[in-house]
Amino acid sequence: MKAHNKETQGAMTPQSAVQALKDGNQRFLDNKPVHRDLLGQVNDTQSGQYPYAIVLSCVDSRVPAEIVFDQGIGDIFSARVAGNSVNEDILGSMEYACKVAGSKLVVVLGHTSCGAVSAACDDVMLGNITPLLAKIRPSVAAVSEPKDAAERTSANKTFVNNVVAKNVELAIENIHLHSAILKEMDDNGEIDIVGAVYNVADGSVSFMS
Repeated sequence: MKAHNKETQGAMTPQSAVQALKDGNQRFLDNKPVHRDLLGQVNDTQSGQYPYAIVLSCVDSRVPAEIVFDQGIGDIFSARVAGNSVNEDILGSMEYACKVAGSKLVVVLGHTSCGAVSAACDDVMLGNITPLLAKIRPSVAAVSEPKDAAERTSANKTFVNNVVAKNVELAIENIHLHSAILKEMDDNGEIDIVGAVYNVADGSVSFMS
């Protein structure tokens, strides 16, 4: 399979970009990845790149976006930070991907059993991890159930995974709030900004409506 070029990227829509990732995850689940000549794709992209999406995911070693979506070299931009939280550098990377490089889709990809989210639930304080977790704590507060503080810890896996989903939702809100460029492109239908959660137990990705 050849790497994307300007024409194939330009032919994609935000909707077809979502479907391409869904199809890729299904191939991953079926253990039937597309055969790729990766060195050939290196050659294809030596003079330029035309990725159709940017995926913001966690640094967790179990969630490599290119693999779980069965994508090759030059297909997607991949931004990673613990807890898939949004900051100025991530926003700048997303703006570059979409406004400059022509990507049609922004995906915020959380995952079940997230260590960063679990640490935020437990109010961990440690070095530079502390300000990182501060970006996730609003998601902890936004999940109202359970009320009992003893149940609002990393020991409660359901609570953690509910916070994971809320963290994705709030990340998308932050993108709209802090990037006028991406909000305008989204409002105009040039791109879509969507959330998804990867299940570390079975490899499936569930896109959020």
